[in-house]
Amino acid sequence: MKYNFVKITTFLSFIFLFCKISSAQGYWQQRVNYEISIDFNSKSHQYTGEQTLKYYNNSPDTLFNVYYHLYFNAFQPNSMMDVRSRTISDPDPRVGSRIAQLSDDEIGYLKVISLDQSGTELAYHVSETVLEVNLSKPILPGASEVFNMKFEGQVPLQIRRAGRDSFDGVDYSMSQWFPKMAEYDKMGWHTHPYVGREFYAPWGDYEVNITMDKDYVIAATGILQNPNEIGYGYEDTGVKVNRKGQKITWRFKAENVHDFVWAADKDYIQTTAQVPDGPLLRFFYIPGEDTKYWEELPAYTIKTFEYMQKRFGKYGWSEYAVIQGGDGGMEYPMATLIANRKNSKLRSLNSLIGVMMHEVAHSWYQGMLATNESYLPWMDEGFTTFADEYTENFVLNKGSKQPLDYSYKKYFRWVEFGYEEPMSTHSDHYSRNSAYSIGAYTKGAISLEQLGYIIGDANRDAGLLRYHHEWAFKHPDMNDFIRVMEKQSGLSLHWYYDYWIGTTETIDYAISSVSEVKNGVKVDLERLDKMPMPIDLTITKKDGTELEYYIPLGIMRGEKPKETANERLVGEDWAWTHPTYSFSLDIPYSDIEKIEIDPSGRMADVDKSNNVVILRRVHENTPKNISE
Repeated sequence: MKYNFVKITTFLSFIFLFCKISSAQGYWQQRVNYEISIDFNSKSHQYTGEQTLKYYNNSPDTLFNVYYHLYFNAFQPNSMMDVRSRTISDPDPRVGSRIAQLSDDEIGYLKVISLDQSGTELAYHVSETVLEVNLSKPILPGASEVFNMKFEGQVPLQIRRAGRDSFDGVDYSMSQWFPKMAEYDKMGWHTHPYVGREFYAPWGDYEVNITMDKDYVIAATGILQNPNEIGYGYEDTGVKVNRKGQKITWRFKAENVHDFVWAADKDYIQTTAQVPDGPLLRFFYIPGEDTKYWEELPAYTIKTFEYMQKRFGKYGWSEYAVIQGGDGGMEYPMATLIANRKNSKLRSLNSLIGVMMHEVAHSWYQGMLATNESYLPWMDEGFTTFADEYTENFVLNKGSKQPLDYSYKKYFRWVEFGYEEPMSTHSDHYSRNSAYSIGAYTKGAISLEQLGYIIGDANRDAGLLRYHHEWAFKHPDMNDFIRVMEKQSGLSLHWYYDYWIGTTETIDYAISSVSEVKNGVKVDLERLDKMPMPIDLTITKKDGTELEYYIPLGIMRGEKPKETANERLVGEDWAWTHPTYSFSLDIPYSDIEKIEIDPSGRMADVDKSNNVVILRRVHENTPKNISE
C-alpha cells in the first residue's frame, strides 16, 4: 500500500493545530505550592525568611518572566499608596498622611536577599511593590519550576490591614507579609502596584513555619500541625510548655488557598465552636471588658455559617478563624481579621456581628470564588454585601421585606450627588474612594437584588448555588457568572450588565397617564432615563384583589416565571429603542384603586414618585377621560 506522505503530514499538522487551539480555548489556571519558614524578632519587628515555591504553568503560554508582590513596601514615605492617599479628594482616614510620617523603624518592607530557579541565580528588579524576575529558562506550557528565595521583612505600624500595635492593642496583624507570586491568567500577568485596594493570586497549598517567642499566641490561615508542642488551647493532652524566654515554631498547613494570614499577641485567648455539618470555628481575642461581646460571637457565627451554606453553597475547608486584629474587617482564606473598634469607638454587639457576617460571606465570594478584585470588585464586595444583608436579616430575625433597602438609599443619594463612576473602573483608578465604595459594595449588592427582579428570585437563588458549584476555586469572571444565570433562567442578560456595570445610566420609568376607554382602561408608560428594564405592574382593585401586568424587555428573549399567586397578564415585548409603551386592560375604570410599577422595590428606579397612580383621587377630583 502506498502512502501519500504529503497528505498525511498535512493532516497531522491540522490535527496538532486543532488540538492546540482547542487546548488554548479550554479552561485553565495556574497553581502554586509554598513552603515558607520565618524567624521573627519581636524586639525589632523584623523577620528573616526562606521560601520554596513550586510554580505550575497550566497555561498554553510559554513564560519568560515571573512577578512577585512585595506588599509591605507600600508602607514607606512617598510610596504610591502614600501619595495616592495624600492626593485623592476623600482619603481613607485610616491612612491619610500617616505613611508619610513613618520613621525608618516604623516603615514596612520586604527585601529579597537571593532568588534562584532550580539552583540558577536569577536577575530581578524591584519596582516598589512588584518584583520583576527574568527567568534563566522559560517555563513551557504544562511544565513546573521551583523558585528558592531568601528574604527579610519589617512590620510597619498598623495603618492599613497589616501592621503592628493596632488601635485595639493587638501586637501583630500579618497580612500580605511574604513575597507572593502574581496571578497569570487569560489576560496575562496581573502586576498592579499595591495602593491599598484588592488582591488576586493563584490557588495553592501552603506550609508555613513561624518561629517566634513562646509567649505569643498565633492565629492563622490553615490547620496547626503541632498542637501538642504549642498549647494555648490547641493541645489534646493538656501538656504545659515552659515558654518564657524561648522560641517555638508554629507549623501550619493550608490546602487550596490563595493567601495566608496570621496574627500574634501575648494576651490572645482561644475559644472554639463547631458548625453542624460545617467547619470548626476558632476565635482569638484579647479578653477584657472591651471585648465582652466576643464571648457572644460564636453562637451567631454558627448560625451565620449554617444559613450561608444552605443559601450559597458548601464551605470549602474544615476550619475558620475569627481573629481580633487589623483596622476594620478584612477577609482571608479560612480566616478574618476584625478590629474591635470602629472609627476609634468600641463596637456594639450588633456592629461586631455585622462585620463578622460580612467577612464570613467573603469566604464564598473572595475565598472560594475569588474573581479578580482589581477589575471586578463588585463580584466580591457586592455579592458579599448582598449575602451578609440577607444573612443578618435571617439570623437577627429582622423580618425586613427588603434587606437591601439601605443599599438602595445610598445608591439613590449618590446618583443625586452626580459623582458616580462606571463599575467597570479599575479598583485603583476611581477618582474617589467613596465612588469605589458605592460601585463595589452598593451597586454590586443591588446588581444581585435587581437580577432577582429580572429573572425571578427563585432563578437568582438557584443560580447562585449553581455558580458556586460550577466555579468554586476557579477564578470566574463576569461572563462566567452571566452564563450561569442565563442557563438557569433561559434569558439573555448581557444587556443588563452592559448598562449596570459598564455605564452610569440610570433607571426611571413613569406611568404617564391612565385613561378610561370604552372597554376598560388604557395605561401609558414612559422610560425617562436611558437604562431599559422589563416592567412589573400591580393593579390593585377596590375589592383588595391584585392583578399583575408583566412587560418583558425584547432583548431578554423571553420572560421570567410568575413569582406570586396573583393572576398575571403578559404584554407584548417592549423594544429598548422605544421610550413609550401603552396597553389596555379589560377592567372597568371604576374598579381600579391603584396601579404601581414594581411594588417589590427591587428595580433601582431613581424617581419612584411617578411610579404610582391612585385612581380614587382621579375619580374624586377629575372628570373622566373617555375615548373610543
